[in-house]
Amino acid sequence: MKHSTAVVALVAAAVLSGCATTGAATSGPDKGASQTAKKSEPKAMPKGLDAWANPDPFPSTYKALPGQPTAIVGATVLTATGAKIENGTVLFRDGKLEKIEAGLAAPAGYAVVDGRGKYVTPGVIDAHSHLGVYPSPGVQGMSDGNEATSPNTAQVWSEHSLWPQDPGFNAARAGGVTTLQILPGSANLFGGRSVTIRNVPSVTMQGMKFPGAPYGLKMACGENPSRVYGGRNQSPATGMGNMAGYRAAWINAADYARKWDDYRNGTEKSPPKRDLQLDTLAGVLKGEITVQNHCYRADEMAMMIDLSKEFGYKINAFHHASESYKIADRLREEDICSATWAGWWGFKMESLDGIEENAAMITKAGACAVIHSDDDILTQRLNQEAAVALGAGRRAGIDIPEEEAIKWITANPAKMIGILKETGTLEAGKRADVVVWSADPFSIYAKAEKVYVDGGLAYDRNDPNFQPKSDFQLGQEIR
Repeated sequence: MKHSTAVVALVAAAVLSGCATTGAATSGPDKGASQTAKKSEPKAMPKGLDAWANPDPFPSTYKALPGQPTAIVGATVLTATGAKIENGTVLFRDGKLEKIEAGLAAPAGYAVVDGRGKYVTPGVIDAHSHLGVYPSPGVQGMSDGNEATSPNTAQVWSEHSLWPQDPGFNAARAGGVTTLQILPGSANLFGGRSVTIRNVPSVTMQGMKFPGAPYGLKMACGENPSRVYGGRNQSPATGMGNMAGYRAAWINAADYARKWDDYRNGTEKSPPKRDLQLDTLAGVLKGEITVQNHCYRADEMAMMIDLSKEFGYKINAFHHASESYKIADRLREEDICSATWAGWWGFKMESLDGIEENAAMITKAGACAVIHSDDDILTQRLNQEAAVALGAGRRAGIDIPEEEAIKWITANPAKMIGILKETGTLEAGKRADVVVWSADPFSIYAKAEKVYVDGGLAYDRNDPNFQPKSDFQLGQEIR
């Protein structure tokens, strides 16, 4: 039950209780209803003891970069809605996209960017990143991505480890990346919450945090949890131990959510003690937190789907998902995205059946394919990784057009994160997250020349004034 539903139920209960007192000689109907409502209404709790009273205690302070009305004219535009526009014009102002049309002249007062011979796409979205929590320099003191102390660490939030000075954010921006989902690592069954960020320079995590973006819960199936904890001679040490651990956790979460619902609707006088771990899991059960599930093998994905049905939650995406092509039809039916690579395979048993054609085969089946990084270098070249997957599919006879393949690094990751209404495509009214490429983005020669975030120029390959550097890099010669 969502908080708003609970409030409605509370009001309804109060009305019914009031009706039951109308026959009393000592009070009139209105007075009796009011007194009864006061008796059943939960008292205000001390701050910090009710998660739903303050669901975002570390709120975004993000402010868009300064921008100006801009017209990119004469480019080939891939909108990520399925359209490819030749001689296209992209207009944006006040942080929002205005028009995307062929042959449109730049209005008076707009800064004009010559797009002839160039391509324009939405900003690239990396749906699986560890920048900031596993930053550069890669030293032990900054290795903050895995709270590998218990199989269930749903209580931790990746934003509390994020180091905004990570130079990797600047390098990713030079590759066209405007938005990232930062995830905890995969050592645990439940690794904790993800955070979605805008790729802009900031002194604080809150200054990068995407306003209103939903949290995600990082789950991991397969070898990682059973290897980490089996190596310590504790559960889970096997695949069946993994499944038992998930089920026990979801049972506890469902019971916790029920107790809070009972308190809010007035059937219980005392609230349960707040539990940070169960807050996150209960948020998933209520549909307020997405599930981002590390899982390689098709058979294990099928079990995770069954698990989600047993406890009534939705899986947004399988990450890495090397064998999604084996169950692409099932993933289409369940509306589950697959965030994968083209080239990463064979580095452990569960990735042994990874193939370069994976994304193309998923797309052919009508399911949602995403190209992600999981790597501080690959995030700079997601367009090239998408090109590898596109080329492999075509060699296998799966001819995915570029205007569809661009969705793998724009619209589809926006969908799986839960921000597609705001970004991921070039459509009027959406955030002006825009990349101007020197060539076809599926060419190995293509470079991101200009990168706009909310209409502000965040990177310009030809202007050092728009090539931000981390405080960590000050005094260093950057080549």
